[in-house]
Amino acid sequence: MITEQTQARPAAASPSLRWARISVTAFFFMAGLCFSSWASRIPNIKTLLHLNDAQLGNVLFALPVGLMASLPISGWMVTRFGSKVMVIAGLILYAATLSMLGMVSTVLQLVITLFVFGLAANLVNISVNTQAVLVESSYGRSIMASFHGAWSLAGFTGAAIALGLISIGITLPVHFYIMTLLVFVLIVLFQKNLFAASKAPASQPVFVKPDKLLLQLGLIGFFGMASEGAMFDWSGVYFQKIVQPPAVLVPLGFTAFMSTMAGGRFIGDYVTNRIGRKRTLQISGILIASGLGIAVAFPSLVTATIGFLLVGFGVSSVVPLVYAAAGRSGSMPAGMALAAVSSVSFLGFLLGPPMIGWIAETANLKYSFALIAVLGFCITLLTSKAKLIG
Repeated sequence: MITEQTQARPAAASPSLRWARISVTAFFFMAGLCFSSWASRIPNIKTLLHLNDAQLGNVLFALPVGLMASLPISGWMVTRFGSKVMVIAGLILYAATLSMLGMVSTVLQLVITLFVFGLAANLVNISVNTQAVLVESSYGRSIMASFHGAWSLAGFTGAAIALGLISIGITLPVHFYIMTLLVFVLIVLFQKNLFAASKAPASQPVFVKPDKLLLQLGLIGFFGMASEGAMFDWSGVYFQKIVQPPAVLVPLGFTAFMSTMAGGRFIGDYVTNRIGRKRTLQISGILIASGLGIAVAFPSLVTATIGFLLVGFGVSSVVPLVYAAAGRSGSMPAGMALAAVSSVSFLGFLLGPPMIGWIAETANLKYSFALIAVLGFCITLLTSKAKLIG
């Protein structure tokens, strides 16, 4: 039996590797579906609770706070009870909390529910990535990016479902009930093909300090997620204020970025298997830096769009490759290693967007994006020295 402690190659094909891969992909998709369903209805909840922009921003911060609060305990739970048990339990909680979000009627209820939503999201993130590491280890080649591609695909799918349900008058609570039921059905269908894993001793510490090599991976993830978070939150604003296209074309920058980020994850494994993990990450950093450099130096509609396309390709493989390297590190159980690296990486996702705003407020939005370009190039530099990325 394969375990998270040994990551040994399974002796038998039960469950088969192919079905294990399909099942893990399905769990990534379900996780993305939960998040995108919530995100698609944020404007409705804002209206329902009569929140202004500042109040909404404060309320939404409850989700990443819950996520960060759960990072150490998630790694311990995945290691202690096994990633199969925890990804199923985590996704049940994630989907159930989605339904609860559809029933909130006060700001306090929303804050508490979003905090739990963040806890569940991170438990699913650590456990499903641990499963992905096990499957990739058994395949003997890079397949991690395709798993993350399924999460990105779920983002488009969830948004499309929301648009369709809204167009026929389906209310927010019913929308979330439907998605929760769909996720529960998919869990039943795909859970049996996940890798089972032996449990760690009860004396397993809740948090293990990452070593220098894992910290290197965390920093690479930090720069990658800072770039990703900045593009999520500020690409539309950059087009609106700096590029200044016709109003109908303002979303083009974000669309360009999202399309190549999602597409890059489906071709990322092919590229990685052809040229290697280290070179793929080095090129990723160069693409982020050069794409943002083009958008800053030549902020016209065509050149900025091309630049954002390059940035999407650049960020697409960073997190999958960093997580895969963490899970293979061998210095500690995969779940603990992933939690340690995620803790450092996710700080970039939290700090990147506010950092853009601070610099834009005191200087100019172009300077903010130039700084993110520098962070992208740091990925290339750090990857050259990272011993865990082969």
